[in-house]
Amino acid sequence: MTENQQKLRNNHPCFADKPGNLGRIHLPVSPACNIGCRFCSRVLNDTEHRPGVTAKVITPEESIGVLHKALKICPDIKVAGIAGPGDTLATNAALETFRLIDKEFPHLLKCMSTNGLLLAEKADEVIKAKIDSLTVTVNAVEPEIEAKLNKFVVYHGKKYDALEGAKILIENQLNGIKKVAESGITVKVNTVLVPRINGAHIEKIAQTVSSLGATIYNIIPLIPTYELKEEKAPFCFQIEEARKSAEKYIDVFRHCNRCRADAVGVPGVSEFSKEVYSDNLVFSDTYSHG
Repeated sequence: MTENQQKLRNNHPCFADKPGNLGRIHLPVSPACNIGCRFCSRVLNDTEHRPGVTAKVITPEESIGVLHKALKICPDIKVAGIAGPGDTLATNAALETFRLIDKEFPHLLKCMSTNGLLLAEKADEVIKAKIDSLTVTVNAVEPEIEAKLNKFVVYHGKKYDALEGAKILIENQLNGIKKVAESGITVKVNTVLVPRINGAHIEKIAQTVSSLGATIYNIIPLIPTYELKEEKAPFCFQIEEARKSAEKYIDVFRHCNRCRADAVGVPGVSEFSKEVYSDNLVFSDTYSHG
């Protein structure tokens, strides 16, 4: 185990064997997304509990004031994360926020999630931002499967539909994971499990990302919505089967709470997002399954 991995295991609720009183805050600074996941319903609110949803979007500068407020309310916070509501690399907001955090709160771990479309070309910037852990959502490593889960990508100003977009996305995800992992940053991979589409593909995803340096794998059950609203959410036995197939190649994370993009507190124990983000709500139409 590397020094970075040991630090995460001791302080990050997503990496610890027993999360205990380890807190985190998600800062919703990323306003735009550059892919079209078929399970994304693009709404912002303060009621739903699912990845990517937030009540408002804040600026990098506002995030520092939010952090001061959050640490007073919840001193258990050890991690500052950015997981949406859009993609963290689609704009410069997330990386700028991490640079500000590193100056103001150097003791906090920094954690970022991305869909990985721009990860290969922005890997050096991610590394320079002193990220401690990076999560990449990889739902397939075969374009034909990815095209059933993602209907387009917008890459360098051009829209690529389904299969063509899937090829670009997967190549950039895998190359980016390799670059970031080689730098010593701990890489976690998320996969949204849609049994009928990628259920039999989980083992290959796990084997592939592990070979590139990812060290932990999180299987997220589909929340049926948007274009996949008719799909069935996976049953417990299907989730367990997927986890067992992945465990042949990589450590599997089993206590995911499917946190919002503005979550604050100790996962599964306390939630202070409404107290921290208590100003007037700002509504937009952006969402990312972080």
